[in-house]
Amino acid sequence: MNRVGTGYDAHRLETGRPLVLGGVEVPYERGLSGHSDGDCLVHALCDALLGAAALGELGALFPSSDLRWKGASSLLFLEEILKLLAAKGFGIVNVDTTIIAEDPRLSPHLAAMRARLSKALALPLDRVSVKAKSTDGLGAVGAREGIAAAAIALLEEVRR
Repeated sequence: MNRVGTGYDAHRLETGRPLVLGGVEVPYERGLSGHSDGDCLVHALCDALLGAAALGELGALFPSSDLRWKGASSLLFLEEILKLLAAKGFGIVNVDTTIIAEDPRLSPHLAAMRARLSKALALPLDRVSVKAKSTDGLGAVGAREGIAAAAIALLEEVRR
């Protein structure tokens, strides 16, 4: 049986933090706010995986009140979620993600993000998609106040 889940996340941009997306540090004068590294792409992906397996949502598993996760790489969240999926008998078929940002220009970094997520998920590169879109100036993202991301994941039961 296959199961699908979606995820979405958005974070405000702030000065003095590195910009991390898809586990890759992107050169930019501002980074994403958050208790962890603020990687909204990985957060959206985590929620998509959790949703597909009906295992809740990221904030419940890794609350910002837990000091263990302060400044942590969001790839650690992904690692823990992969263990949960395996314990429940799920394997990942593929993932598709989209970053929504006005700045910085992300196209030069998409291949590195895709490779980093492929490795973190232990999936072949052709099962991991990372895209970037802008809002053409609309809304808070268009005003360069933050960055958002959306993800979808397809799981399969590998044992019953």
